[in-house]
Amino acid sequence: MLNNKKKRSNLEMFMKLITGYFNNKEQFEEMQKAGKIYPYAEHVNTVCNDKIKNLPVDFQGKFLVEESYYETNGKKHASPHIFLFTEEKEGILLSSYEIPAGADKNTFTYDSMLPVEYSELKKSEKFTPALYVENDGIWEGGSTSQFTPVMKFKLWERFSETGLEVAESMEVNGKRTFGYDVPILYKRA
Repeated sequence: MLNNKKKRSNLEMFMKLITGYFNNKEQFEEMQKAGKIYPYAEHVNTVCNDKIKNLPVDFQGKFLVEESYYETNGKKHASPHIFLFTEEKEGILLSSYEIPAGADKNTFTYDSMLPVEYSELKKSEKFTPALYVENDGIWEGGSTSQFTPVMKFKLWERFSETGLEVAESMEVNGKRTFGYDVPILYKRA
């Protein structure tokens, strides 16, 4: 019994850190002043288990809609995702899921998400799950995914009371096609 309580509290503590509205306004303004090209970014993270029908009775995981918005040189684009967070012996595991069938990937949000059957959710076959380990209240982890034989995606993140630190990069044939030298520093807004 105590073990289950501990597991839930670790997952609950983790989810408390990452849910809500975040942006990198402070970092963006510093980069602008320094004359560096860097995106203005926002994250809206919302647990969405309430929109998933027929979850198994003993289901302990938390599904989350991540709405990411990036603006560079006046051009804004959205990058929505559905993630499942589960408590594992080693830490918290993030698995990626496909946006539900029929939903528009360009406009998908928690608010626009229609109820979906648990059995209809499809785990991403391309994304390698990311494991996060806690050390003194800071959760850190990531993964490397080989999307195609020539396309590699790297994710590294650190979550704490002060915010979210996110480094993502995409490489094609060993050359970076997306990502920045400095992680995006999101603060709760």
